[in-house]
Amino acid sequence: MTPHHTTAPARRSAPRGGRPAVTWEQARATARDAVQPLPAAALESADALGHALAAPLAARTDLPPFDTSAMDGWAVAGPGPWRLEDRTLLAGTRPAPLRPGAAAPIATGARLPAGATAVLRREHGATDPVTGTLHDRSAAPGAAPGTDIRVQGHECRTGDPLLPAGATVTPAVLGLAAAAGHDRLRVHRRPTAELLVLGDELLTSGLPGHGRVRDALGPLLPPWLHALGAEVTGHHRVPDAAAPLTEAVRRSSADVVVTTGSTAAGPVDFLHRALRANGAELLVDSVAVRPGHPMLLAALPGTGPRPARHLVGLPGNPLAAVAGLVTLAAPLLGRLGGRTPDGPHRARAAAALPGHPADTRLVPVRRAENGVTPLPYDGPAMLRGLARADHLAVLPPGGATEGEYVTVLPLPAAG
Repeated sequence: MTPHHTTAPARRSAPRGGRPAVTWEQARATARDAVQPLPAAALESADALGHALAAPLAARTDLPPFDTSAMDGWAVAGPGPWRLEDRTLLAGTRPAPLRPGAAAPIATGARLPAGATAVLRREHGATDPVTGTLHDRSAAPGAAPGTDIRVQGHECRTGDPLLPAGATVTPAVLGLAAAAGHDRLRVHRRPTAELLVLGDELLTSGLPGHGRVRDALGPLLPPWLHALGAEVTGHHRVPDAAAPLTEAVRRSSADVVVTTGSTAAGPVDFLHRALRANGAELLVDSVAVRPGHPMLLAALPGTGPRPARHLVGLPGNPLAAVAGLVTLAAPLLGRLGGRTPDGPHRARAAAALPGHPADTRLVPVRRAENGVTPLPYDGPAMLRGLARADHLAVLPPGGATEGEYVTVLPLPAAG
């Protein structure tokens, strides 16, 4: 693993304007506080997947809505043995009452008839075809009242809160909402994002050579942006020149424009010029974090009917770009989409995690029972360690010793 230590005096990097870089925590807070959640709308439940709830989800019915059988077997009324009734109780029907001392075969999930006191599991019962009776053959016979019955309202009662506003609608949430009687869900609109990949040296196919390299961020970023709550409306290559970049930023109608590269002060770094030409306000211009310190966040003014937008400028090196994604894009998109922020996670360092002398350092790690382990190949231009990682460890200046607890960020789970 690259140690990221230096013998030079520690100092924080400064952006083009000479102002000190903001801390990693300040950058995250600035991105989240820069926006408000997008408007809410009621969507058909299936269309709400991936959105955030704009209002708490409450139960519209008891769950279960009536007493049901938890097992295949017999519904029984009172103590046994029981007289067998000539009927079978199936799900989806409203059965007639069960007479005292009687039993009737019942399927899992079927509604219990009035008068039933318990369910006798199929493996515990034995029928006598001669007498037409059912006997309990379990080790502790008796079919105590309430046995293997899912009681009405056991999971929730009508009006009970099930999930808070801000919760992301997952497949499990769709199932819960349906069970609780919802056909539509009130959710926030997902923010739109457009990706502009900068760099004349980038290839989209074939082997690198003759000074050109493969574009790694074009394939990597769209699914991760989607996992962070965005609808990716465009993905474009932009030449290393001021005019086309300025025009691409001006033309985009996405809530969030995401660019790669051109955030520093190199000979072909034109992003700052393009932002000035578009009347942007720089909210973050360099962050005291490694890798990724040249990342930036800007507010783009609205024009006519088009509302104000934001631009997240990611560094061009792959791991540095991912650092910018989790630092600026994740909290910005999360707030726009109305998502409840995922609280900080802490994990034990299974090995020493070297840090930067002055800045926060983000390190790809893999989580295991004994804590998080650093992965090799963690340089700013590398993806090999990241490809094996499931979290990024957030290291304070100086790093962390073995056994120390550190903050970890789960990497976006694209699906």
